[in-house]
Amino acid sequence: MSYTINRLFEDAPFQDIEARTRSALLAKGFGVLTEIDVAATMKNKLGAEMPAYLILGACNPKLAYGAIKIEPRVGAMLPCNVILRDVPGGVEVSAVDPVASMQAIDNPELQEVAGQVRALLSEAITAI
Repeated sequence: MSYTINRLFEDAPFQDIEARTRSALLAKGFGVLTEIDVAATMKNKLGAEMPAYLILGACNPKLAYGAIKIEPRVGAMLPCNVILRDVPGGVEVSAVDPVASMQAIDNPELQEVAGQVRALLSEAITAI
C-alpha cells in the first residue's frame, strides 16, 4: 500500500499548482493550519539548495474532531500533510494516505474516519 496520494502536473508553474491545491482542499472542507517552506528552511539553516518543496498541514475540522473523540492521542498524527514539490518536468502534489498512516492504531472506528478523509483528499487531488 502506498502511503501517499499523488498527482503530477507537467510543465506547470509551482505557484499556480499551489493556488489550485489550496482551492481544492478548501472545496473539500480542509483548511490549511500549517505551512512549511522546506526549501527556504534548508537554505536558511543549512545553506543547502533544493527545488521548491512546500508542506501544507490540511485539516477537516469535523473529521478531525470525530477522530479525536474516538482516539484522543490521534492528534499526534494530525494534520494531514500535503506536499508540493518541483520535480523534473513539473510539480508533484502528494497527500498523506490517512488509511495507511492510521494502520498503526488498532481501532476500526478510527479506520472508518480515515477512509472518509482519504476519499476527500483523493477528490481534492483529482480536482486540482
